[in-house]
Order: sequence, then C-alpha cells, then structure tokens
Amino acid sequence: MGKIVCATRGGEESYRTQDAAIALARERGDTLVFLYVVDISFLAKTAAPIVVDVENEVSKLGEFILLMAQERAAAQGITAQAVVRQGQLQTELVKAAQELEVNLVVLGRPRGSKAVFDEAALQAFAALLEMKTGAEVRVL
Repeated sequence: MGKIVCATRGGEESYRTQDAAIALARERGDTLVFLYVVDISFLAKTAAPIVVDVENEVSKLGEFILLMAQERAAAQGITAQAVVRQGQLQTELVKAAQELEVNLVVLGRPRGSKAVFDEAALQAFAALLEMKTGAEVRVL
C-alpha cells in the first residue's frame, strides 16, 4: 500500500483532479492526502500585521477546502488526510511529498485564466518533483 498526495486549490476546477486522485487511491489501495499550500508572498509589500491576518484567514479557507475534499472522498468510500502548509507551492509540495513518503503526486491542469503554469512549465515542474521526491507525478 502506497500514499498519494493531491495538491488542490479548491473550487470546481479542482473537483476533476480530486475525483481522479480518489479513484486512484481506491484502485491502488493507497492512502490519500489532500494538500493545500497557502502562498501569500504577493503581499510582501504590505504591512506585517495585515499579512499575519491574511495568512491566518487563507489557512482557514484552505482547511475548509480540504474538509470539502475529504467529504468528496468519504462519499466515494475513501478516507483522506488533509494537510495545510504555508510557503511557496513548489517548495512546500516537494517537502510534503518527501516528509509524507508518497509514491504518487497528483497535480491538476487548470485551464484558462486560472492556470498558474503554462503546459511546458507544468511538465518541467512535474519532472522536477519526480527528481526531488522519487515519486511518480501525474498531471491530470
């Protein structure tokens, strides 16, 4: 039995990726971990007390998003863990995959204006994740 980590941002765009990760966990008999990374680096030029408040609020939002993902998994017969981390997505995803000793990392492929990476950058990131973690990475 292995372990799958599914990075998620929440919302309808993420449901397809979450459902695919749930199906993979069921098929493989693996445990499932949903990961939400709070990255507020875009607020670097804002007053420090505001940043702390924003980070706390976004973390709470992440916890809620992951609770919803856990409920989606439970409805399909899978128990999933939820992990919220603070920092830069790429760094925290590598750390989480290493610390959790995962066998598979599942990433979504957001479309349109919500895409964080273009296709080439997404594939490069997936290759880097595989190299740094030793885990298989699937972009769905």
